[in-house]
Amino acid sequence: MQPSGHRLRDIEHHPLLTDNDNYDSASSSSSETDMADRVWFIRDGCGMVCAVMTWLLVVYADFVVTFVMLLPSKDFWYSVVNGVLFNCLAVLALSSHLRTMLTDPGAVPKGNATKEYMESLQLKPGEVIYKCPKCCCIKPERAHHCSICKRCIRKMDHHCPWVNNCVGEKNQRFFVLFTMYIALSSVHALILCGLQFISCVRGQWTECSDFSPPITVILLVFLCLEGLLFFTFTAVMFGTQIHSICNDETEIERLKSEKPTWERRLRWEGMKSVFGGPPSLLWMNPFVGFRLRRLQMRTRKGGPEFSV
Repeated sequence: MQPSGHRLRDIEHHPLLTDNDNYDSASSSSSETDMADRVWFIRDGCGMVCAVMTWLLVVYADFVVTFVMLLPSKDFWYSVVNGVLFNCLAVLALSSHLRTMLTDPGAVPKGNATKEYMESLQLKPGEVIYKCPKCCCIKPERAHHCSICKRCIRKMDHHCPWVNNCVGEKNQRFFVLFTMYIALSSVHALILCGLQFISCVRGQWTECSDFSPPITVILLVFLCLEGLLFFTFTAVMFGTQIHSICNDETEIERLKSEKPTWERRLRWEGMKSVFGGPPSLLWMNPFVGFRLRRLQMRTRKGGPEFSV
């Protein structure tokens, strides 16, 4: 079965794929190259709804901050400075969200557990490798199968419906930036709401907004609730992610209490591994590495894929 002397460990004891199975080995050999040229997008109903809701809530916050609090203000520089700051944070947050959602998190090519691929690994006699019975791939160390993405993901931390994607080896940086910028914009919005309430009460709700007092109160209260919820959620997630990166341990590994079989990186080494390079302002930039290409549709087995 395996003349090279290595062993394939499969929990469900599925046999190794052969040339007669329904698997295109030619497409597998070029899958790594094709993956770099495709926009990654998970067609999950719940995830797409959550992603749209995230954008709508950020747009709502921007509307209230701009048209309810800043534009009616008589202090020109107060409006300009806070307007530029809040909109910059909103743009950075939504850009980070897009990069997290549309970036391949580190998916292992499907169906690469072929004899040819096994032989190309040049494994030592007695060496054990693992095959995922669900997507028929050779699982690298620290990879886990996601039932929503239907793929094994390298260094999978968790699947987040709010970004409609897994958080893994290749997009964890953007997820951390997304949580950070949402938390900062939430704090900014809460501060502006507090100042607006004080201003309106002192002015007896006259000329503090272009909207009527009841509508202004409703808009501000809803924004306060949104800001508190967003800040609580994203601040906790940001802290959890930084803790995981510094300890070189994913959330799945922590919850399963897996003993590390890998050599853990030091704290700064882990941060440099995720964010790329030595500490710099580029760590805060979600546009680093972004390349805009022509969008087109390709039809393949299993459905259409968006390509760039």
